[in-house]
Amino acid sequence: MTRSRNEPLSGEKKPTSRRSVLATLGTLPVLTAATSVARASDAGAVTAAATAVVDPSAIRQTIRGFGGMSHAAWIGELTAAQRDTAFGTGDGRLGFSLLRIPVPEDRAAWNRDLATAKRAVELGAAVIASPWNPPASMVETFVHGSQTNARRLRYDMYGAYAQHLNDFNTYLRNNGVNLYGISVQNEPDYAQDWTWWTPTEMVRFLRENAGSIGTRVIAPESFQYLKNMSDPILNDSAALANVDVIGAHLYGTSFANFPYPLFKQKGAGKELWMTEVYYPNSTDSADLWPQALDVGEHIHRAMVDAEFQAYIWWYIRRSYGPMREDGRISKRGATMAHFARFVRPGYVRVEATAKPATDVYVSAYRGGGSTVVVAVNKGAAAVSQQFTLANNAGPTVSSWLTDASRNVASQGTTAVSNGSFTVTLPARSMMTFVIR
Repeated sequence: MTRSRNEPLSGEKKPTSRRSVLATLGTLPVLTAATSVARASDAGAVTAAATAVVDPSAIRQTIRGFGGMSHAAWIGELTAAQRDTAFGTGDGRLGFSLLRIPVPEDRAAWNRDLATAKRAVELGAAVIASPWNPPASMVETFVHGSQTNARRLRYDMYGAYAQHLNDFNTYLRNNGVNLYGISVQNEPDYAQDWTWWTPTEMVRFLRENAGSIGTRVIAPESFQYLKNMSDPILNDSAALANVDVIGAHLYGTSFANFPYPLFKQKGAGKELWMTEVYYPNSTDSADLWPQALDVGEHIHRAMVDAEFQAYIWWYIRRSYGPMREDGRISKRGATMAHFARFVRPGYVRVEATAKPATDVYVSAYRGGGSTVVVAVNKGAAAVSQQFTLANNAGPTVSSWLTDASRNVASQGTTAVSNGSFTVTLPARSMMTFVIR
């Protein structure tokens, strides 16, 4: 993320060469009337879908959580109330369980995001940190294409840089925040405004220096999930031994490039996180509906197609983010809350029919004695959707709905009969079901 797009609240400045490849989906007309789940007749025509089969015994990845970025130096700190909105789990909260903060190059700035990090931890969230630059004394300039003042970490400073990261980890721990992990570098492959790393340099640092860092190590955080950055790590056993989380950003990454066969082949014992994105853009208001459903599909694809274990938005509070500048949850935020509030750290994704109807996306999770099903209906018609649960998981189902007029609104409970229940997914809506 570039500093030039972290301006005051007047707007986001976006270089034309940056993120212009963002994949955007077609938008639909704004929904003007909401449809009650309990009164399917209000929806007019209702399309029948194939049964969505959920198998809680078919375990996929462990979920570490959903969250966002706080960067006080660039856009200001979250207020106390905004922290509670972000990381609380009750009604009117986002339910975030992950916070990402920067690693400032200047030690005097290490306390900037501390208050938010401490409150996030108090509310049960985990914290990770990413550096944009090493301390200036560790950097040299070089020519990178047409850029004559590009920056890179001097090789003779690799050890000192590892100590810098370790010192930041120690500082936070001494102040009540145990980092879940720390990154080697934010977006090393799109670094005109910060520090470049080649795949070879990243592998060398991981092999020779990352083992001295006293928390989990995250790499490479490619801006577009480019596998040429992460393949060399997975293919080098010594480097892989010193990394714990393969981190990636999804700016402009097509859904076709979400799966990662090499990670499935060689990433045993490692985690796969999506550590930064906004989607589909940073120019539209986060309250546009039904466009905000694009975020719901994007998270679904990240969980099901890519099998990420974490999903982290860029700024938590922003006009295009999950929280508006006034501290209220946006429509994009509501779609994130359908996952974040109910799919908690340590839950596992389980097998489910991913697309039982055109424009309907279903994913399922198991944890805390419950099965959680998240359904996104991007279509213009309501859908009658039957869910069948293998092994008769739970006698009752509670549900929550977001549509044009409601945000994560409770829809009450209904019974599960012979392992199945049928609901109406309103047109252009998102629902979460918790089966106990």
